[in-house]
Amino acid sequence: MSFLWLVGHNVWVKKVRSGLTAVAIAIGVMTVLALGIVTESIRTTAAGVLEVGSADFTVAQRNVSDILQSSLSEVQLGRVGAVPGVASAVGVLLDTERLDAAHPLVVEIGIQPADLTPFGVRIVAGRPYGATADGEILLGSRLAQDLDVRLGQRVTLAGGEKIVVGIYATGNVFGDSAVMLPLVPFQAWERQPGGLSLLFVKVTPGSDVAAVEQRVHDSSPVLVGIRNLLEFGRANRDYQLITAADRAATIVAITIGAIIVMNTMLLSLVERYREFGLLRAVGWSRRRVVALVLGESLTMGVAGAALGVGMAYVVVRILSRLPDLEGILRPTYDAGVFARALLTAAAVAILGAVYPATRAARLAPIEALRRE
Repeated sequence: MSFLWLVGHNVWVKKVRSGLTAVAIAIGVMTVLALGIVTESIRTTAAGVLEVGSADFTVAQRNVSDILQSSLSEVQLGRVGAVPGVASAVGVLLDTERLDAAHPLVVEIGIQPADLTPFGVRIVAGRPYGATADGEILLGSRLAQDLDVRLGQRVTLAGGEKIVVGIYATGNVFGDSAVMLPLVPFQAWERQPGGLSLLFVKVTPGSDVAAVEQRVHDSSPVLVGIRNLLEFGRANRDYQLITAADRAATIVAITIGAIIVMNTMLLSLVERYREFGLLRAVGWSRRRVVALVLGESLTMGVAGAALGVGMAYVVVRILSRLPDLEGILRPTYDAGVFARALLTAAAVAILGAVYPATRAARLAPIEALRRE
């Protein structure tokens, strides 16, 4: 009879109790994973527009609830362009559009035709729109393929029917799934004359990007520079709140799960006093007894992790189909998801079993054998 067989046997003997403990662990794992996947998906979707422009960093309004709601002006664009070290600054106005059920959240980008090339846009078919051509648009290559729309065809947007005069590519999945419109008519359509959402900044060759970004920030306290997705949370207040909620839920889930596991293992300890006493009497060391209890707890933790991953997948799938999250929540499942599940389950199992295992190891053999 091997040590691992004994661990599995002890868990299997108490099937109902072990199963309920595994379910409790699974609920904690599900909570942690679901919130983590939702947080990461929302961050990636919302921050995807930052990767569209060919820029060294992006400037947004500080502490907005949504990066797409950032509100800047052409006056601020001029001031940023005058900051030492800034080679060019491109301002864009953003909004979202529901084209159909398959495209519930398409980003519209208002931008001057002269800024298309500095922005990293390459026309692959057709021509750029005119600066004041209200009825002309450019479609991203991926979106045009998805909609099966060609040059000269019309697309209905909230502002009316628009003719597709060009197909563009940026090399970015998010950018190639968007619609671009002439800035001035788009501002009028959005009732934001002179309004912009984001500024895409390029620095002069040889300049330190971080230093230039700091100068831009110092030029106005309402502006914040974003160089990468790690800095995205500085501009998006909702993401900060979601991240904080994710961390708090992780702590709560691990704490509650550990208490449940501890309760289960303590109950098991009371029922198995004689067993642990016998093991100590036949020569088992304290370390081996601790390993036995931890092994049983970790076995339930692994089972809970597997169940929790499945439950989290179902929950996230349901959430992604909700009208308010459709098109925004695009979950991805990578190795990090499963690693997080195992770490959560391991933390719950070990924290919950440390005290019962220590008590089991400290039992005196004679005293334990006398107990009924």
